[in-house]
Amino acid sequence: MYTPPHFREDDPAALRAIIRAARLATLVTMGEGGLTATPLPLLAEEGPEGLRLIGHLARANPQWRGFDPAIPALALFQGPEAYVSPSWYATKAETHKVVPTWNYVAVHAYGRLEVVEEPDALHAIVSRLTDHHESGRATPWAVTDAPPDFIRAQLKGIVGVVLHVDRLEGKRKLSQNRNEADRAGVRQGLSASADPRDRAVGEMV
Repeated sequence: MYTPPHFREDDPAALRAIIRAARLATLVTMGEGGLTATPLPLLAEEGPEGLRLIGHLARANPQWRGFDPAIPALALFQGPEAYVSPSWYATKAETHKVVPTWNYVAVHAYGRLEVVEEPDALHAIVSRLTDHHESGRATPWAVTDAPPDFIRAQLKGIVGVVLHVDRLEGKRKLSQNRNEADRAGVRQGLSASADPRDRAVGEMV
């Protein structure tokens, strides 16, 4: 990911927070057929060997069979993002030498991809993902709420994936390259938007 120094995010805690806040990732692998990408939720877990990301793919998805294990896999996490109008810049009134841009937060995670087919390990991955996403509900659903034979049948249709992360790249492009008056205009413009995604970026600028 191209990251000029003023947009680079290197703090491990901040990078992990961005990953955990992202609702959906994109898993990218390389194989004989070229690049393959699948959108999927990935859960970040810390272990003795460091950060790992767990999830699952449909067994019918050729990605889990076709990737080259010698080439690192890549998980893309997109944080808040928004269009930035040049009309918000104070510089526009002074010189008119301004153009539109896009503000965003992103993390790229690289590492070794492991495929999990063993039923108990796969059941554990699905359970942890479910518990994570159900945790905020008044009456959370659990995998154990469904009949065991039904769950066993469902597990036959998927494979687990674990990305053992060895490198993180982070970027916060939030108008750091503009002067304070321009940044104030961006904050004001985004904060006035009816779109909550824009307002979220405005709070970060």
